[in-house]
Amino acid sequence: MRFLAVLGLLQVGLLAAAAQEPAARPSEKPEEKQKPAEKPALPFQIQLLETRVRFEANGDSRKEVHTVVKLNNILGAREFARLAFDYNRAFQQLEIPQVRITHANGGTSEVLASAITDAPNPAVEKFPAYQDVRVKSVRLLGLQEGDTIEYRVTTTTTHHPLAPDFWLEHTFDRSGQVLKEQYELVLPASRRELQVRINPDSPPVSRETSGSGESADITYRWTKTYSAPRDAGSGSEPPTDAPGAADIGISTLSWEFLAIRLAESMLPGSGPNLGLASYEGSMKELDRQPEVSATVRKKMLSLTTDSKTQLDRLKAIYDFVSREVVSVDLPLGATGFRARPASEILKSAYATAEDRYVLFAALAAATNLRVVPALTGFCDRKALATPSVFKRLLVIGYIKERPYWLDPVLEVAPFGMLSPASGKCALLLQRETVVLSSTGHEWAGIPYALPFAASQKVRVDATLGENGDLSAKVKYTMRGDNELLLRGAFHQTPKEKWKDVASLLALSDGFRGQVTSVNASDPMATKEPFTVEYELAQSKFVDWSKKPVRIPALLPQIGLPEPPRKLAEDGKASNIELGTPLNVETQLMLHLPAGTTVQAPAGTSVARNYAIYVSKYSVTAETLTASRHINFLLREVSAERSIDYSAFLHAVQNDQAQQITLVPAVDSGKDIKH
Repeated sequence: MRFLAVLGLLQVGLLAAAAQEPAARPSEKPEEKQKPAEKPALPFQIQLLETRVRFEANGDSRKEVHTVVKLNNILGAREFARLAFDYNRAFQQLEIPQVRITHANGGTSEVLASAITDAPNPAVEKFPAYQDVRVKSVRLLGLQEGDTIEYRVTTTTTHHPLAPDFWLEHTFDRSGQVLKEQYELVLPASRRELQVRINPDSPPVSRETSGSGESADITYRWTKTYSAPRDAGSGSEPPTDAPGAADIGISTLSWEFLAIRLAESMLPGSGPNLGLASYEGSMKELDRQPEVSATVRKKMLSLTTDSKTQLDRLKAIYDFVSREVVSVDLPLGATGFRARPASEILKSAYATAEDRYVLFAALAAATNLRVVPALTGFCDRKALATPSVFKRLLVIGYIKERPYWLDPVLEVAPFGMLSPASGKCALLLQRETVVLSSTGHEWAGIPYALPFAASQKVRVDATLGENGDLSAKVKYTMRGDNELLLRGAFHQTPKEKWKDVASLLALSDGFRGQVTSVNASDPMATKEPFTVEYELAQSKFVDWSKKPVRIPALLPQIGLPEPPRKLAEDGKASNIELGTPLNVETQLMLHLPAGTTVQAPAGTSVARNYAIYVSKYSVTAETLTASRHINFLLREVSAERSIDYSAFLHAVQNDQAQQITLVPAVDSGKDIKH
């Protein structure tokens, strides 16, 4: 619903990509907040950040981080009250050899090793199969403004599931959060396929080669010192560093080979292990197949008993995997793309996005359906190939070569519906014969199309009392993008807190007052439109003593995009994006006190080939009826028609700005003054 922009606040979930090395949370660079000039601009400042990363030819690595942080105020002290570092115990070791506090009032204190805790990531506490994903943390009590914290963290990675391949991306801080940063990267010279990309604005201060033969290493070193730019007009030059792509990027992978490695990793079973030697050939056949155990086959038969076609079977498998398997909220790659057996996933009834695909693929294979995983959230095929850039995992099911794009991770998505957050393209993890020298076959555009016509209806039945109080019943019925948002919001929120969700929904549509009750259809019943109903009460909505009383139509505002004000980078005007074709109907029935006289505005009707808008207002006895209907027919309007679109937009906005004039019974015989 285009007038439900605030619904984005209802979305819940962490979609951050996992890196091969864990990130130290306190060293992340929070957004700088504006504060009075006489106060510190940042709650804390990293005075020194030293990082040394070393990769071995077999893919093992060691990362050492040394950080010195000055706490500028109490907010900074709260930020560092707990140091926490993520790692995966299955292939990593994480040590915190030093945590030292230098107090502003003098003296130092060392945190003992016994104070360091090691626990499963909170997201996996209830899921034993994933408790190798852990957090080491230490609490720092009694921190004060002016204290300095110094800590060292070492992470050792051995036998990563995707070894001997490895990758890394790093970007230097430019915000002033880090005053001095030193970075050292040691790479094996023997890995001839290793790609190294360095931002020309951030060249290393040195590049050295040591050793010889297979033991030779190449060492890069950077030193960055932040200096605040002088005021404009002082003759200072702007910083030469410019934000953009990563300053340092390395990878032993190509997109083609990454697709093969991930497909291999996510299909445990028989087949070749395409390791380092596979680079020597131009063609390899990946014949791994999903596991079809007796348990999996039995489950497939129970799911598809009433299915008459392959499409029915695909839908039945999708419904089971998306609704009956609990989602484990870990980012992609947190387990190193190491998959569990499908029978084990089926027994536990919980899964990460990767394992949800493994189960889906096994059930599909048991009934001779072909499915392919697709990674989304990144589209630059010219960039270095790294698995950490992807955000979501989709499943493509094929029925007689027709693809059906599915997102079982969402749990509440109707069959064939994708979230707009999926992006525009995907990396397909193919299992068929792949020619490594080919290019482009592993990428595909996401055909974003809804499996049904998008529609949204809002019905408002309101009563205005003689005391000026307003009570209203509001009902939403929807299909489309915002249906998915609302389904997710109500699904993830305990029922006793549904009023909070409805209150946000009411606020986003311009309704004030208190939500007194709320009811919603089952978020998991995706074969029918999603409905939400709530009751709203607002005291003193109108003041009858004012002459005359004017109120807006109690309908949500239908939003349309503004024409672009700036030209695109190529100097040409951009097309106006309207989004998915959508039919929106809003209707109001307002019951007024007896004897109230109503002056309703005139309706509006404007029609174009890209959208049609019609509004009607009428009065019967003491009941006002208002309706607004807009049908978006096209996804976009060409730039050449921007003047015509502006006229259409203004007509809609002017209509929605019209007000309704009310005269109470005691004044009904008097003229209405405007």
